[in-house]
Amino acid sequence: MNMTDMTAVQLSAAIRAGETTAVEATEAVLARIEEEDKKYNCYVTVDREGALARAKEVQAQIEAGDLVGPLAGVPVALKDNLCTQGLLTTCSSKILHNFVPTYTAEAVRNLIRAGAVILGKTNMDEFAMGSTTETSAFGPTKNPRNAEHVPGGSSGGSAAAVAAGECVYAIGSDTGGSIRQPASYCGVVGMKPTYGTVSRYGLIAYGSSLDQIGPLTKDVTDCAAVLEVLASHDEKDSTSVTRDDTDFTSALTEDVEGLRIGVPNDYLGEGLDEEVKTAVLQAAEVLEKKGAMVERFDLSLVEYAIPAYYTIAAAEASSNLERFDGVKYGYRTEEYAGLHNMYKKSRSEGFGEEVKRRIMLGSFVLSSGYYDAYYLKALKVKALIKKAFDEAFAKYDIILGPVAPTTAPKLGESLADPIRMYLGDIYTIAVNLAGLPGISVPCGQDSKGLPIGLQMIGDCFQEKKLIRAAYTYELCQKKR
Repeated sequence: MNMTDMTAVQLSAAIRAGETTAVEATEAVLARIEEEDKKYNCYVTVDREGALARAKEVQAQIEAGDLVGPLAGVPVALKDNLCTQGLLTTCSSKILHNFVPTYTAEAVRNLIRAGAVILGKTNMDEFAMGSTTETSAFGPTKNPRNAEHVPGGSSGGSAAAVAAGECVYAIGSDTGGSIRQPASYCGVVGMKPTYGTVSRYGLIAYGSSLDQIGPLTKDVTDCAAVLEVLASHDEKDSTSVTRDDTDFTSALTEDVEGLRIGVPNDYLGEGLDEEVKTAVLQAAEVLEKKGAMVERFDLSLVEYAIPAYYTIAAAEASSNLERFDGVKYGYRTEEYAGLHNMYKKSRSEGFGEEVKRRIMLGSFVLSSGYYDAYYLKALKVKALIKKAFDEAFAKYDIILGPVAPTTAPKLGESLADPIRMYLGDIYTIAVNLAGLPGISVPCGQDSKGLPIGLQMIGDCFQEKKLIRAAYTYELCQKKR
């Protein structure tokens, strides 16, 4: 098997067994990037020299017996909003085109401790604002399954890199579906953990109460192994949670006997493509045949999730993006008259259209006279959505449904209609509003050959149930 086609767990095992080396694996993936990335534009930055130097260092540690984990020596790609000391980190924005952090995100530090080899930074929607990876200042990423279509977003570069074999696994961030939706569009596995499971220290924020870092991988086994490494308590992140149940690989068992699965009627109604609906219901049948109890039910408040999400996310974004002013770091306009003019011109020239749109919306809903009418109301809806999920999880272990209403749209279609792009997040954003874990696994293709994703949602801190169900379903698919 070609090294670029191996999973992370398979490749690390081969390296530890002496069948290959971390250097050879890194060289193979770098060669694939050289060959393929002109077509797909998955990367903003490729750190060839740094990756090869790191691979030699890791190989020595493996041979000395200091690194024995399932990710040791395996090349990984990082979304371009994860700070990495000494490595360009731009959020795919002109305003951070020259930003080189002086520190490393805690999640990335965890990967480094596990022996990961960092290849570089993947393309994304600017500041994670978008669902197609077309709002990037460095051009759109294309879907390796069909280059005329988008890879999804905002972690589209990470998902596309995994699908194209331009990394063995990747790390993304999920604010309203930004891991799960591109995973669905590109036919890979993506997981958003429970809020607080992975430290957000060093993640350049979009919506602080919604953002969560997670893995994009070739299969569920890799997903569990990577999440196990990422998860840790971090005193530098006030929202970080102490957990003693992060041995996620222990959930890799083919067993859904007695698992209660709820399928919301609200997720199967108007706007859902028939081929996606059929694939999701067939997946439910597969799990039912394996011993799970599947039932349709009504999950209320779904229609309010999108307005609540975009109100809260835009409000937090307008606050978080105030720091980019042309003074401390990043882009500064060349000609200006006075301090305020410099602020205005730097931000006007440095931010893209979608980011400006959300800053303006966020500033509006936080302004005097509108705060109560919009922002506070959205927070109340958020609480009601969490309550609706709590009631659902009193009856069910897992909620199952589609990731997106359709398969990947063509390049250019979504940017022409931003509202349509926002509506594409309808099945994913409630998970972030409620702080829940969710996973996307491939469940077939449509008539055009584009991947369809199956979403499983769990109660807080119930990732193991999701991994168990996803792993069981994946094995059933492989046996077919």
